[in-house]
Amino acid sequence: MYIEQLYTSCLSEAAYYIESQGEAAIVDPIRDIEGYMALAKQRNATIKYIFETHFHADFVSGHLDLSKATGAPVIYGPNTKTALPVHIAKDGETFTLGKIQLVVLHTPGHTLESSCYLLKDENNKDYAIFTGDTLFVGDVGRPDLAQKDESLTADDLAGIMYDSLQQKIMPLADEVIIYPAHGAGSSCGKNIGPQTSSTIGNEKQNNYALQASNKEEFIKAVTEGLSAPPQYFPVNAKINKEGYESIDAVLEKALKPLSAHEVKTLLNSDDILLLDTRPAAQFTAGFIPGSIFIGLDGRFAEWAGSILPFDKTLLLITEPGKEKESVVRLTRVGFSRFAGYMDGGFDAWKAAGEDIDMVINVEADELAMDIPFDEKLVVIDVRRETEFADGHVKDAVNIPLDGLTDPGSMANIEDDQNLYLHCASGFRSVIAASLFKRQGIHNLYNVLGGWNKIKEEEKIQTEKEKSILN
Repeated sequence: MYIEQLYTSCLSEAAYYIESQGEAAIVDPIRDIEGYMALAKQRNATIKYIFETHFHADFVSGHLDLSKATGAPVIYGPNTKTALPVHIAKDGETFTLGKIQLVVLHTPGHTLESSCYLLKDENNKDYAIFTGDTLFVGDVGRPDLAQKDESLTADDLAGIMYDSLQQKIMPLADEVIIYPAHGAGSSCGKNIGPQTSSTIGNEKQNNYALQASNKEEFIKAVTEGLSAPPQYFPVNAKINKEGYESIDAVLEKALKPLSAHEVKTLLNSDDILLLDTRPAAQFTAGFIPGSIFIGLDGRFAEWAGSILPFDKTLLLITEPGKEKESVVRLTRVGFSRFAGYMDGGFDAWKAAGEDIDMVINVEADELAMDIPFDEKLVVIDVRRETEFADGHVKDAVNIPLDGLTDPGSMANIEDDQNLYLHCASGFRSVIAASLFKRQGIHNLYNVLGGWNKIKEEEKIQTEKEKSILN
């Protein structure tokens, strides 16, 4: 028996490769399937099954392309409603893979079709369970994503999840390994721990949601403090239920090189949106006016899905050689409309003598020096509300990054204000700067290193004051 977790850090998503005697199964594959195919080929195995724990909302699954490429059936749990050609398993249905078995455990709550897959080893002993978004390390799946209306509330789903956990998962032996679909950073939970696997015993002891003594306590624990889900979640869930264009067809459209003249012509269309995926330092040093920055070196796909509209056609500005990676990672969250990419990247645009824009970076100590003397200075903190509440610059204005797409979010900005933007470390603030500039707000500065550097500077200044006093 062989099990490998295939983790995608950008999405905090875990897919799984399971194999026994040359027969393999994939659990919760992401959109691009080459990695699974290559692993099976390397191990001289045949992919026999594709298991889905539920209709994912945070990424587009690779189930359809992988099934087409391998002939393996796509397995969903009970209560699955889709017109796609999938096998809807019964609760307790068993699938044989070489000398091991995978048993379907229907565990509704996160969604109504949510199911886990219990792996029994060669000796028919419970060995591991693939829990999807039902049970994470330190958390459980949020129960508000599948609510339809007042007839099925988040509280209702949380109560259903409590029953699922108590009846299907908690009775398992403490040593059974838990393999969840997500790790820390995923918006599918609110308190997911840093590890990407655990055991039933560890979760019984340490998972806050499993400490509840009754259903009412559980419902309260898992529904309190839930932030709004990213805007792309319902889009992705719909794609996973209804189907999508093959990734090869999307790549064919997207990987079309365009000259500076062609790009300039396309920019006359309201349908075109420029997306710059280069590192933040390169973007701030110079970019095509009107570009939105989302760098590949951050939580790229998640922020793209949270900020970019799905009804626009994307035109990419990337580092040369990063075109395909940019497209593939965008397809993971449902983007499929592409005009092509700037051949030669930003340097080619600049070499053509076209207009450019830039973002001025400042160090945290410059911000500290400017605050007492600039009456027009406004600090805009684009971190999440919970981050802001844990500490912030005095009199700072909190506009979370995902809120900047709201047309009214910049309504109170005055023309004569000097805006200093920061996040936690400097990635989100550059995205914010690009969004402000698209709205014609140019009197702004990006604070390098964000809140982390601001806190360091505060500590340095405090120590200096102490040394002077002593």
